[in-house]
Amino acid sequence: MTNRISVGIAGTGSFVPARVVTNHDLEKLVDTSDEWIVQRTGIRRRHFAEEGQACSDLCFEAAQRALESADLSPEELDLVIVGTVSPDQLIPSTACFVQERLGATRAGAFDVNAACSGFLTSLHTAEAFISAGRARNALVIGAEVLSRFLDMEDRTSCIIFGDGAGAAVVRPLEECGRGEILRTSLGADGSGAEFIHMKGGGSRLPATHETLEQGHQYIRLRGREVYRFAVTKMSDLIAEMAEGYDLDDIGLVVPHQVNERIIQAAMDRLGWPMDKVFLNIAEYGNTSAATVPIALDEVVRAGRLEPGKLVILCAFGAGLTWGATLLRW
Repeated sequence: MTNRISVGIAGTGSFVPARVVTNHDLEKLVDTSDEWIVQRTGIRRRHFAEEGQACSDLCFEAAQRALESADLSPEELDLVIVGTVSPDQLIPSTACFVQERLGATRAGAFDVNAACSGFLTSLHTAEAFISAGRARNALVIGAEVLSRFLDMEDRTSCIIFGDGAGAAVVRPLEECGRGEILRTSLGADGSGAEFIHMKGGGSRLPATHETLEQGHQYIRLRGREVYRFAVTKMSDLIAEMAEGYDLDDIGLVVPHQVNERIIQAAMDRLGWPMDKVFLNIAEYGNTSAATVPIALDEVVRAGRLEPGKLVILCAFGAGLTWGATLLRW
């Protein structure tokens, strides 16, 4: 039996569009208020892509920063994996656009559709390739331009989401020496598909005048059902990753930035203090697959990850899907 190769995160990068949309901006579009949004979500602003700015454009910027951080050239990449539900187009994959623009001429490229769990699903995929010796250097990106799919008259969804991209370079641990992936978990429950969905544009409901008139091109969600699921699933994922370790061993939890109240409730359920958690939802909102890698890049660059401490990444999203990763920094 082949020995498993230990895998680590060699570098990180992130990018958000320059255009900022505040809660006060949304007050002019939909029946809401800054106070209402902050109280229920913790979000104060989010970033929206400019006209003509697509998912691959955000990916490219984050990827360049991650490669620079890892001191790796695009030509050395074996894989480019993009987790997204807002691709440039259905065919080809956004990863192919990124691969070509970077000049990653040796790399295979494909997208992963796992909604907000997209980055962690992509990270686990890259880790599996490398640990099995089937690849050596992988670029993993979580990116979204969800502003293109928001009904700006639906305050349930339009206040929540933002655009952005985060990336990580994944390599054998012996070549990067940090961010060792110790434990992973993935799961799904398709019975919850109706909780968060966008029905139009696929093979069941192709884009037509009728589907557009009915608003099937927009993201729809059931807030109460998502809240109940999210609190339970987030706390369960964190507990699963932390099993066998003391709370003092955990340096930081970097969760999906879904809703500040959900994160607080999950930590309360665990009996963990909020100072163990990194939050940036106030600035970016929920960028779906991009939330975890953007947050990870921010804590890395801020020096928040103490060497030798454990870091828990966790996310959940439409599908329903979920995933978690335990790292030793």
